[in-house]
Amino acid sequence: MDKVRTRYAPSPTGKMHVGNLRTALYEFLIAKHAGGDFLLRIEDTDQGRLVEGSVDIINRTLEAAGLVHDEGPDKDKGYGPYVQSERVKSGLYMKYAKQLVESGAAYYCFCTKERLESLTTEAGGETITHYDKHCLSLSKEEVEANLAKGMPFVIRQNIPREGTTSFTDAVYGEITINNSELDDQILIKSDGFPTYNFANVIDDHLMEITHVVRGNEYISSTPKYTRLYQAFGWKEPVYVHLPLITNEDHQKLSKRCGHASFEDLTDQGFVPEAIVNYMALLGWSGPENREIFSLDELIELFDYTKINKSPSVFDIVKLRWMNGEYLKMMDNERYYSLALPYVEQAVKKDYDKKKIADLVKTRIETLCDIPEKIDFFNELPEYDPEMYTHKKMKTNSENSLESLKDLLPRLEALDTYNNDTLSALVSGYVEEKGIKNGIALWPLRTAVSGKQMTPGGAYEIMEILGKDESLERIRKGIALLEAKVVS
Repeated sequence: MDKVRTRYAPSPTGKMHVGNLRTALYEFLIAKHAGGDFLLRIEDTDQGRLVEGSVDIINRTLEAAGLVHDEGPDKDKGYGPYVQSERVKSGLYMKYAKQLVESGAAYYCFCTKERLESLTTEAGGETITHYDKHCLSLSKEEVEANLAKGMPFVIRQNIPREGTTSFTDAVYGEITINNSELDDQILIKSDGFPTYNFANVIDDHLMEITHVVRGNEYISSTPKYTRLYQAFGWKEPVYVHLPLITNEDHQKLSKRCGHASFEDLTDQGFVPEAIVNYMALLGWSGPENREIFSLDELIELFDYTKINKSPSVFDIVKLRWMNGEYLKMMDNERYYSLALPYVEQAVKKDYDKKKIADLVKTRIETLCDIPEKIDFFNELPEYDPEMYTHKKMKTNSENSLESLKDLLPRLEALDTYNNDTLSALVSGYVEEKGIKNGIALWPLRTAVSGKQMTPGGAYEIMEILGKDESLERIRKGIALLEAKVVS
């Protein structure tokens, strides 16, 4: 049995779409599960669509996701170059295209742009150009004369109009398409560059790729690949076509969507391992309905024959939940390094940033949730005194004011502000007054935070704020309540 070899072959056209990331992940898992090799190949033959810096984005994304390639532009293991434009320079693709011409499986086409436009038809609201094989009838002498005159040309695949072409896909089974539906696709463009559809077949064969993984939008093109493999007498790879990823409205996930790329997601505070874990579940499910997997566990368990045919819905709510689980499980040192920039963004004052980060670790779903939850440390927000009234805590303006006024001198006399000393002080007050804890704690937390929802309790907040700031905020709370009670 051949060693399993997969390749991720992106076009460097911008950010990595989540669909491309899933493709890369599945290719990586297929290879690693079988003890094989995962290759990176840059397909840059469409020069007009190249975006500067995209190759760096591809490398950064794969590295961040933990999808380490065994071979690629930076790791030539004898199959390179791994950049298609560099392979073009050697005349590689033209050589194979001419071989197809010699066998009758391809032909030169000299048709002008105007003639090709005349073949255009409208069907179902779509513009369709189906080439009519006009240049297939040119004699060898006519072709040679045109080439000698320097006439612009392309090389087209010669696909019969009759019969069918079949192939087997690991996900969708056997697929048969009528040859009449297949156009004589261009293999070599007028600029001498190969098309994507031709170059990837040549490169996959020469690089001994055993499994080709891609989106199911390529199913309709696969018969053309099949005919190319047959024309060369080469063994076809295993095709693994992946289901579509849709948004919550079951529409194709647009590149304009706010979370359509890996960088979009990391910019929104998602961590790479959660993104990778979630991507794995968009079309595949693990044993016993488990949902949290490390990359090593995915390598061990992933079985591409279990990929689902149905479209996969990208559920941002579920990804947020999963990301929160990863943040909870994360070791403190790494968590702190990730959280610190968000803490510093929200809190400019000289408080213990690590304590603030620890306070929110189990209370956030993304790192971007941090600033909103902790901004009250930087400055006490303006708030409505109605916040002191809480039905469950049995508090109102009057008893909240009484509690704060009673606690203030005791807190002024307290030297050390930490969870233990503050807890002891408030517990003593509650016992002395014979009241419920909430009647003391709710107004205290409201006064020091100015918020109904906080990532920690009154003691944790006051420990971070320190004595002076805590007392100043409590005095403001008393003044606010006195003004309300009087009015």
